Amino acid sequence: MTQTTVHSYVQEFEDLLRTRGAEPAWLTPLRRAALSRFSELGFPQRNQEEWRFTDVRPIAEQTFLPAGAVTSVPDRLLECPLGALPFPRLVFVNGRFSPELSRCEGIPAPVRVGSLADALRVDPAPLERHLARYASFEQHPFVALNTACFADGGFVHIPRNTQVETPILLAFIAVPGVEPVVMHPRSLVLVEENAQCTLIEAYFTVPEAQGVYLTNAATEVMVADRAIVDHYKVAHEAHSAYHMHTLQVELQRSAQFSSHNLTFGSAIVRNDHNARFHAEDAECTLNGLYIARDNQLVDNHTAIDHAVPHCNSHELYKGILDGRGHGVFNGKIFVRKDAQKTDAKQTNQVLLLSPQATINTKPQLEIFADDVRCTHGATVGPLETESLFYLRSRGISQQEAQNILIRAFAEDIIDRIRPEALREAVHATLAAVLPQSAHTETIPFRPGTVQNS
Repeated sequence: MTQTTVHSYVQEFEDLLRTRGAEPAWLTPLRRAALSRFSELGFPQRNQEEWRFTDVRPIAEQTFLPAGAVTSVPDRLLECPLGALPFPRLVFVNGRFSPELSRCEGIPAPVRVGSLADALRVDPAPLERHLARYASFEQHPFVALNTACFADGGFVHIPRNTQVETPILLAFIAVPGVEPVVMHPRSLVLVEENAQCTLIEAYFTVPEAQGVYLTNAATEVMVADRAIVDHYKVAHEAHSAYHMHTLQVELQRSAQFSSHNLTFGSAIVRNDHNARFHAEDAECTLNGLYIARDNQLVDNHTAIDHAVPHCNSHELYKGILDGRGHGVFNGKIFVRKDAQKTDAKQTNQVLLLSPQATINTKPQLEIFADDVRCTHGATVGPLETESLFYLRSRGISQQEAQNILIRAFAEDIIDRIRPEALREAVHATLAAVLPQSAHTETIPFRPGTVQNS
């Protein structure tokens, strides 16, 4: 990280404070601490264990300008599958809330949804206990940078005993320009006792967008006693984009949280999705589906911290890699000394469609308790030759036969998506990607393309 790059982010920080005006007394010191920590850490290096397969030099060596406000959004963007989802939505363009594009009809009156910047300006007191208190920036430079520089994001507050029937969509739309730009969306979701909601985070832009940009997002979710949250995150950004996202989930007694993370684009993607149990009888599911082709890199790091007894976690991540696509999966499950009766399962499955595709997979258990039931594993390989032969013998072309098998592989995750409209949008996105992903000849499997960490 050059001094010029450091200076650009320090300048962005100072500009943010100046343009936002007065902030809550507790937030500015937190921002300054995060910026100081980012300056100490610098961007990750490949000699660091958590980043050894993900080279972020294209980000570190690029000077990004803060993304400016956009007065209009291309119609074709709002008409794309993710933009056309028929749910109440908060729309953020280049990281900033757009009241004109947002629609909140159908959300019950006690529920508070809107711009995080507005919430900090109008009524910041309820946010002090939660905002930037869960996603730690001590060891993660991108979280530190987000904490220092975020200008806006989503704020969702579901009061106790409230069930929200319709999904709530947070739509983050990137409209890149000529110069490389960066945006730091920050979202906070508070779901109180006995409440229930479905939340969708969608990050997208026009597929033909050529401008270089960085989305550096962070989402914190607090799930209180007996609350239920069904969460989806879909990223389909331009090939010229870089996407960093941290999801931090805190679960209280008997809370239930499930997340499905679907990644379809960007030059470099890093997802850090983490959950921590604070009380007994809670349950967490972290699932994911990702596609990388050409020279794309998708890095999924997950961590589930079983700090208390009698909690369950489930995890299934599936990857589809083509061309020179590179996938990384590092899944950690921590079972602390007192976390007896833990039940944790973790699986990573990857399809390699090209001899040049690479996967680095590391399912990981760290168990310090005796009475537990924990499993993990990874399977990597090409499409089954026998299945391809069976389909070809029925008169199906090679490419369509491969696409059928790829869809069957992916639908194990997609079929778990509960909102029908979102499931159809993901199917449409997958269909748009598949014709470019499937080769016309059978791909021989080469064990050397698999790297176990």
